[in-house]
Amino acid sequence: MGIPRKQKPSPAEGEFLFQIDPEPLEECVTVYAGLPLFLQAARLLDVPGRVKEHLQIKQRQRGLDEAGYVESFLVLHALGGDCLEDFERLREDEGLAEMLGHDIPSCEVARKFLYQFHDESKVEQAQKELPVGQVSDIAEESAALLALAQVNQEMVQEIGRRCAEQKIATVDLDSTIIESEKREAQPTYQGGSGYQPMLALWAEMNLVLADEFRDGNVTAQKEPLRVARRAFAALPPTVQEYYFRGGFGLLGRFVSQKCNGS
Repeated sequence: MGIPRKQKPSPAEGEFLFQIDPEPLEECVTVYAGLPLFLQAARLLDVPGRVKEHLQIKQRQRGLDEAGYVESFLVLHALGGDCLEDFERLREDEGLAEMLGHDIPSCEVARKFLYQFHDESKVEQAQKELPVGQVSDIAEESAALLALAQVNQEMVQEIGRRCAEQKIATVDLDSTIIESEKREAQPTYQGGSGYQPMLALWAEMNLVLADEFRDGNVTAQKEPLRVARRAFAALPPTVQEYYFRGGFGLLGRFVSQKCNGS
């Protein structure tokens, strides 16, 4: 007959060390606990200050300024939003606006802000200059879009200054398809309709150097050199070794070449 084993008390039988306070919190709370690090990075790089310096499109002084709008869109994308309607979900979080120090724009107000980046005269000019037999064009960017590009370039320069040990830059150029059901969206080679913007990334740093918005029927092979040149021009002076990599759509071409330069 065995000796009965002494039973140890179970941790689950111990006293509960926490108490539930029935009184509601007076402070604002937010479910987006990871956002402060993102905001801190953006503000340490002075993204709002650079927007304020280069982008002036508002006609009235009331409401959010340009920097507030741009930061709101950055927050929207960082939290996984993919449409303007997602702003309404963010507006329901009282702690988020408290954290930002400014209101979150409504869906309709944000839409009106975006419309100010569109310049119909640029679109009409591109269509007039379209060669006979071609159906796709690339409109010149508006002054507002060029201002945002300047903000992005200055941010890349600042990151390069802070990461001066990164001496190599590979410019990775390619287009990406964004599906859309908008009436203006053009058919893409994958089927359906949408847009096909071209992006140039600094591969080692995972940073966007340059971009160009394009309709869905504009192929990746069309005028890639313009975006590539803007990308190399955006690189900081700390870079000493340059590479280029590009994959262009259906042709499946891949180019990896060391670029000579000072």
